Amino acid sequence: MAGGEEAEGEGGEDPIYEAAATWVARLSSSDASASDRNRFERWRAADPAHAAAYAEMDALWRRLGHLPDPRPRRGGAKTLAGLALALLLGGALVSQSPLLDRLRADHWSGVGAIERATLADGSRVDLNTDTAIALRFSEGERGVELLRGEASFDVAPDADRPFVVRGPGLSVRAIGTRFFVRADGASSPVGVAEGRVAVSSAGRHAVVSAGEAVRVDADASLTVAAADVERAMAWREDRLLFSGEPLARVLAELERYRHGRIVLLDRRLGERRVTGAFDPRNTDEALDAIAATMGVRIRRLSPLLVLVGSPV
Repeated sequence: MAGGEEAEGEGGEDPIYEAAATWVARLSSSDASASDRNRFERWRAADPAHAAAYAEMDALWRRLGHLPDPRPRRGGAKTLAGLALALLLGGALVSQSPLLDRLRADHWSGVGAIERATLADGSRVDLNTDTAIALRFSEGERGVELLRGEASFDVAPDADRPFVVRGPGLSVRAIGTRFFVRADGASSPVGVAEGRVAVSSAGRHAVVSAGEAVRVDADASLTVAAADVERAMAWREDRLLFSGEPLARVLAELERYRHGRIVLLDRRLGERRVTGAFDPRNTDEALDAIAATMGVRIRRLSPLLVLVGSPV
């Protein structure tokens, strides 16, 4: 790690901050050696920018509560927390592997991709980013298991075989309809654009009609309310539409369409409202648009780690 000015890397990442993040991870691990600390001190002293970047990254991750206990552990190996931090700060963070779900799936989409399929009964399914479904068709039911992600369905009518989508703790029975289901813990996991669906969760039941979405409350009860379902499903046309949404929510949505993390540094900044249309296939362009229109600082430490800071 030589001193002096370092060129910005491909993808917009800042090599000084990436190096600083790596040092934070290394020095917080239980097996950091005296040699490591000596090399770090030489790197920090080589350029005032190194010291400033390290101080900022160290304070950031302490504030976010990610630093592990640096006290020595039995065996001298890195703690699991230290390893996780190293992966995150070093730019090697990956989302929970979808491989197992994809192996179980009949249809799936990659991160940032939107896939479409026509099922054997003529129903159409659109798979949003990082989604996997398994088909459970039988003589008495057209079953679909949503293993991960989000899918929308245009259901072909069949009075003899109901169309049922099952996700984690949720069952949705279609009644000739167009609707979406999310399996990622969203507060409103089901919305209906046409027709009706019957939703069941934890022994609770609700009927959701066109222009409505269902919310799963903290006590597991189901609340049905009017919703802009067409806007929520605009991803099917490669658009993400937001109207007065908190920046924190917008960033969380953008994060779904890219590998790695988008970290919001300022909670108050996250409450600012965003209105706009973005292309889910180019989240970097969306982040740049947010930075330009809101005066927000965007710092790319690596392709897998983006910091969204306070206004400039």
